[in-house]
Amino acid sequence: MPILFDLYLTFFRIGILTFGGGLTMLPLLKYELVESKKWISEEKLLDCYAIGQCTPGIIAVNTATYVGYLKSGVFGGIIATLGMVSPSVIIITIVAVFLNNFMEYAIVQHALVGIRGAVCALMLNTVYTLAKKSLTSYVNCVICAIALIIALFTDIPTILIIVAAGVSGVIIDKIRGMER
Repeated sequence: MPILFDLYLTFFRIGILTFGGGLTMLPLLKYELVESKKWISEEKLLDCYAIGQCTPGIIAVNTATYVGYLKSGVFGGIIATLGMVSPSVIIITIVAVFLNNFMEYAIVQHALVGIRGAVCALMLNTVYTLAKKSLTSYVNCVICAIALIIALFTDIPTILIIVAAGVSGVIIDKIRGMER
């Protein structure tokens, strides 16, 4: 199968099979890109997640763009991105047309409650997976704890917390390099 077609179909499938936004797509991204297709390593995927958090847009779309670019240049990035967002555009269009007609039904409201619960479980799974791979040293754990406390108890924008954590990591690495 030509790579551009494969990129589009892979990311279309990821986009259509996951609900709840970019973070809930991470387990499926890992399965498809690392385990099934073997397009990138798990470490490279974690780097994509980190970069995706620091750049504007949805992390899953940013990851699709990056992986598409790695596999087939700029055009691959565009095709992978289109594959990722196409299902959302289609589903949102259908929902917008029909949902108002069905919102008063209890079964629809209950289904949405169930979906929200499943999304929370998927997000917790993602947090666990990321923590297991990322919190490999005392320094990482301390930075994570400080960032979490700041995020929970202040109104500091997330991007500033991420940038501060990155700068802290660079400074600590430089200090450790001087000690060696």
